[in-house]
Amino acid sequence: MSDDLLFTPAVKAAALIRARKLSPVEYVDAVLAAADKANARLNCFRELMPEAARRDARAAEEAVMKGAPLGPLHGVPVSVKDLVDVEGVPTRHGSAIFEDNPPAAADDVLVKRLRAAGAIVFAKATTPEFGVKGLTDGPAFGITRNPWNLERTPGGSSGGGAAAVAAGLGPLSLGTDGAGSIRGPASCSGLVGLKATLGAVPADTTRDAFGNNVYAGPLARTVTDAAVMHGVLKGPSEKDPWTLSGGIQHPLSPALAGADLSGIRIGYIELTANPRIAGDVRANTRDSLAAWQDMGAAVEEVGEAIDWIEYEGRVLYQANFAVFCAQFLPKWQNQMDPVTLAFMERGAQFTLADFRNAQFARTGLFRRIQSLFERYDFLVTPTNSRTALEVGHDAANDEVVVEGVKCGITRQGWTSYQYPFNLTGHPALAVPSGFGGDGLPTSVQIVGRWGHETDVLRLGALLEAARPWATHRPSGLA
Repeated sequence: MSDDLLFTPAVKAAALIRARKLSPVEYVDAVLAAADKANARLNCFRELMPEAARRDARAAEEAVMKGAPLGPLHGVPVSVKDLVDVEGVPTRHGSAIFEDNPPAAADDVLVKRLRAAGAIVFAKATTPEFGVKGLTDGPAFGITRNPWNLERTPGGSSGGGAAAVAAGLGPLSLGTDGAGSIRGPASCSGLVGLKATLGAVPADTTRDAFGNNVYAGPLARTVTDAAVMHGVLKGPSEKDPWTLSGGIQHPLSPALAGADLSGIRIGYIELTANPRIAGDVRANTRDSLAAWQDMGAAVEEVGEAIDWIEYEGRVLYQANFAVFCAQFLPKWQNQMDPVTLAFMERGAQFTLADFRNAQFARTGLFRRIQSLFERYDFLVTPTNSRTALEVGHDAANDEVVVEGVKCGITRQGWTSYQYPFNLTGHPALAVPSGFGGDGLPTSVQIVGRWGHETDVLRLGALLEAARPWATHRPSGLA
């Protein structure tokens, strides 16, 4: 089969399968063959699952031939981040600590939902240790590389899935996002990545259900694919209290039903906690805003200063790792990622008062964002301040350089647009905005009102129609 099949959108492939014009068995075989070949260079998969995938593909083909009811992702190959349980495969959490973990006894609730929709899980995708950083590498598995340029990172911590989808190794990947870990890889890899509203998609295994800031969602090449996958994942779970009480999903706002955006108000935020933005990212972001303006939207730069609680967000993030990972230090310290250890060391220095004040600050940030949504229908930012970093970047110590200027560690100088919306819970979508001067993708982030994923996806789809990107393919593997 041609490479065109590998870059076919998931919804189109599923339609071809329903119409008996594409065999799930041949489709999965093609993806597995491409994955086996490309993984030697990308290192995007922790484990391929050829036997299980081919078994499920045969069952999918039989269902088609029998005329059985088919789900929206029937026969579509999907990879799953190595923080999420897949029955029969070890969950290694990107860490040497769990290198010899036994196979998971059952699927995570989200994997169950993907399978119920007909998806075929064919691989576990790489992640840094416990998803700790915005690059994907670690002592346990090496370096995951960006298919647009093998010397750059695909982002993190869902970098393995992002690299895979960008390279045509399955049209969808299930990622997680604790401080931008879906949107950052989407930005680096030329993809669509959705972090849903808090409570829209279950997080059944999170350690702190009530204080959760970790989300699961799709990485895809098109907005439609991301929307369909989100539709499969969302819904209540008895183990996630937010899905029971706060998981309301609002229907599409009537003002977004067509391509006329008259009356839609967009607030543009050019800088958050970061001191600088690359010129090519700024230009592509403003071109995206201009595309919506051409459709009738009113765009206004948000003028007031906003405390983005970078310090307090760091307290919450690093203190969590200090507490959770302390149990592993006596045996595993010498085999853990130095970034994990550095974050733990910093987190251990914070006091209980620091932690509680950071929680209070999270509430304050939520209320400030809610106030902005009294004036705007959407907030728009770049997704990253610059294109993908070099694969050797040390996330604990190296400062991010933007046009020759050092701008702080990654969350201060590069991914600063992302983590605030993990803390506030608002839906946020990363969509490609073009290419930088170095030929790597750039991205714009669309943030919407609580529970309005459909609106956010619709605004992204209108940009996709005005400035198509899915036809571009990475050249790093050529």
